[in-house]
Amino acid sequence: MSGKVYLVGAGPGDEGLMTLRGLQCLKEADVIVYDRLASERPLDVTRKGAEKIYAGKFASHHTLKQEEINVLLAQKAQEGKVVVRLKGGDPFIFGRGGEEAEYLADQGIDFEVVPGVSSAYAVPAYAGIPVTQRGHTSTVAFITGHEDDTKDDSDIDWAHISTGVGTLVFLMGVRNLELIVKNLIEYGRPPETPVAVIRWGTTPQQQTIVGTLADIVDKVREAALTPPAITVVGEVVRLREKLNWFEKKPLFGKTILVTRARPQASQLVEKLSQRGAQVIEFPTIKIVPPSSFGEMDQAIQDMARYDWVIFSSVNGVESFFQRLRELGRDVRELKGIKIAVVGPKTREKIEDMGIKVDLMPQEYRAEQILSELEKYGIEGKRFLIPRAKMARDLVPVELAGRGAEVDVVTAYETVMDDTPAQEVVELLQEGKVDIVTFTSSSGKGSTRTGIL
Repeated sequence: MSGKVYLVGAGPGDEGLMTLRGLQCLKEADVIVYDRLASERPLDVTRKGAEKIYAGKFASHHTLKQEEINVLLAQKAQEGKVVVRLKGGDPFIFGRGGEEAEYLADQGIDFEVVPGVSSAYAVPAYAGIPVTQRGHTSTVAFITGHEDDTKDDSDIDWAHISTGVGTLVFLMGVRNLELIVKNLIEYGRPPETPVAVIRWGTTPQQQTIVGTLADIVDKVREAALTPPAITVVGEVVRLREKLNWFEKKPLFGKTILVTRARPQASQLVEKLSQRGAQVIEFPTIKIVPPSSFGEMDQAIQDMARYDWVIFSSVNGVESFFQRLRELGRDVRELKGIKIAVVGPKTREKIEDMGIKVDLMPQEYRAEQILSELEKYGIEGKRFLIPRAKMARDLVPVELAGRGAEVDVVTAYETVMDDTPAQEVVELLQEGKVDIVTFTSSSGKGSTRTGIL
């Protein structure tokens, strides 16, 4: 049985610009053949066990030749697999997606094209440059800045685009910028025409150089600007001074290292990214099941004897209820038991399961929970506290000292994350990290933070 190939556009760099259909294809894929992407975060949604094959190319360096990629896509589909060919931008705009589709069609292989947001218009938008604007221009041309080296003659009609099109957007042309400028002026474009060269557009590394046809080559050379970049030529570039929005975000230009365990880091990463930061995930710890479930299994078996369960973290909630399900039980085990939590996120997690929270202190500290519990009475009550193996003992000790019976069980453990750290080490050594975040004492105390 033959599989299917999805030619998917990943968008220009900002992972938020990838389409819902593209993400759906990634989630269902058996094999992902992907290019050099501005962000590889979309790959995080792929299912466990999916095969990921890097086929990226830049300048004259090719991991796989185009012909080899074509054959690879066909072979994987012929094995009955669902294949995603993930390409930056849009696969049919200077992405050679048409060539891949043509080869698949010749082989009789089922395929589908999932268009992506193209850098041709998205990158200028992130630089505050609309490619069309009433009063400025109603025409735009998207042009490759890097034609096939094997061609004898250029396919670009320089005479027409120089004087007959309002906005010109050159993709992949920063290395040929001098030739592009020379041709435009030679064929009639005024030297004072505004030009913008935008590197790593739509990402926090975005860099924009503005000039004119007369001086842009010198400005780009002075800034040592290298690919990937696009070039916008036309009067609309003047609007950038007024419409520039992305580069004015409060954290734009800042590189922030997030050390939180990866599953819990997503919300923090998203908030920092929305404010313009370049976020690097470097988890110092990871959450793993306890070495033994003996204590927690016994507590679940004896659940009816407890008056209170105290959860101090989302991890504790997730681990406890996962084990409850693994033992063939459900939330009915907590009938008649009061629930106390520390922090709004912990409360939200409990309530998502349809369970009412009885107590949450206004101050999100474990100590504050003691004074709140006093209102209900502590002496003679039985408390269950599912938590990390390594945690402060203040609450259980204080409860026991006030006459309560307390069972502390290990719901999960935090261990050092062993993800390769060389890239982070280099960034730190080069002084390219502005801020390092720690969201827990266990993260700060990890031996992995020794490199920080």
